[in-house]
Amino acid sequence: MRLLTAGESHGPMVLAVLDGVPAGLAVSPAEIDVDLRRRQLGYGRGARQRIERDAVRITGGVRQGRTTGAPLALEIVNRDAVNWERVMSVEPVAEPPDPVTRLRPGHADLAGALKFGHADVRDVIERASARETAARVAAGAVAKALLRVVGTDVASETKSIGDVVSEPRFDREAVEASEVRSADPERSGAMVAAIAAAREAGDTLGGVVAVRATGVVPGLGSFAEWDRRLDGRIAQALMSIQSAKGVQFADAFAAASERGSAVHDPIRVRDGAFVRDRNRAGGLEGGVTNGQDIVLEVAFKPISTLMKPLPSADLRTGEPAPALVERSDVCVVPAAGVVAEAMLALVLADALCEKFGNDNVDDLCAAVERYRRRLRPLDARR
Repeated sequence: MRLLTAGESHGPMVLAVLDGVPAGLAVSPAEIDVDLRRRQLGYGRGARQRIERDAVRITGGVRQGRTTGAPLALEIVNRDAVNWERVMSVEPVAEPPDPVTRLRPGHADLAGALKFGHADVRDVIERASARETAARVAAGAVAKALLRVVGTDVASETKSIGDVVSEPRFDREAVEASEVRSADPERSGAMVAAIAAAREAGDTLGGVVAVRATGVVPGLGSFAEWDRRLDGRIAQALMSIQSAKGVQFADAFAAASERGSAVHDPIRVRDGAFVRDRNRAGGLEGGVTNGQDIVLEVAFKPISTLMKPLPSADLRTGEPAPALVERSDVCVVPAAGVVAEAMLALVLADALCEKFGNDNVDDLCAAVERYRRRLRPLDARR
């Protein structure tokens, strides 16, 4: 499966083209819209989320409620685009908009302008914006639908915002009822208070999201080549999310200071199957899924646009100037969990199709079931 996204933050739409989805998979816009709406929620989001009402339009690859095997085209209209028609016009306009030249530390502004030779940072801002993740979430909802047919589920929960930390329980109902997507009511309240304090100070907050995939088919990925190791592919996908700055599987950084006898997961056999009593590997060994839950955490930095801007410089003149201030969020961590789910689902769905084929969903399910039967009866090997 391959994903391409296109579109700008204030252009007419963002869109995703998802290739390699097996034919025969039930897909509905309403199910995709659930995740699009989840992405827009969360305490700390900005005014943009009150303007947009994200809903997907499927314009290719689905007929009569099922995928055809052709690439899926998923479009999400930007309702705010009507206010940006002159700024974002494809054709030259009689009165061009003033260029953006004040640079935001921590954003792609300077690096992008240097790379592409832009004199107007607007050409960087629009595509580097996290608005693009709406397209990823739409595609990720399709990947989740494919994973569900083989019993795999992907979920997330906020672990921390600022210095307020909660222990994830992955209680889906409680998580989705929380303004910050934490199942702990007391910690949720403290997180909301921390975000409110940052907003009052003209500042922003980051945090950590925990992500888990259950019912994972063992044997996805490979140890044979560096770029086929699934943990590497997952890490790359998650690190591609705007504001993501770190990924760990299970408790990798704590494990780095311990002895191997305490870290590795002993193997036992129960009822003819290999089992573990703990999961400090996070569901992957040697770049391959081992059948346990995939458990990981993603660290997100505070977003770069501050209402009380940091000292910076002007791209055109090089003179000192305060950083650009644009309408923005205070904290994106609750929404980032939904994006992380989508990216993990896309990588797992790709690995699933890689191993079992992607022509037809019934063929894929039959292949998975045959494979699981082969793994199950240890007694037959004796």
